[in-house]
Amino acid sequence: MDEQVIPILRVENAEASVSWYARLGFAQRWEHRFEPGLPAFVEIARGQSRLFLSEHEGDARPDTLVYLRLRDVDRVAAEFGVRPEEAPWGAREIELRDPDGNRLRIGTPTR
Repeated sequence: MDEQVIPILRVENAEASVSWYARLGFAQRWEHRFEPGLPAFVEIARGQSRLFLSEHEGDARPDTLVYLRLRDVDRVAAEFGVRPEEAPWGAREIELRDPDGNRLRIGTPTR
């Protein structure tokens, strides 16, 4: 097994969030609920990148910032109607907010 870090983002509506993250190329891998009607905990993935989306209060706080390094920031920027900017550390980047206010800084290295 490869070791990895998987950020957990607090969301109000996991189903709506999964749809929003699909625009970034993420797909739902699984969902867990202790019982029907209780809060969802979902894993989404894009290649080797993973995020957990949690409806559980206390799992994470709103306004979290996650950096995603992707090969295709221009495609993602076009999908969301934003323009990438050149960062002084050698990356083209955009910043988005998901429906719950979590911040995603997305970049493609230029070096």
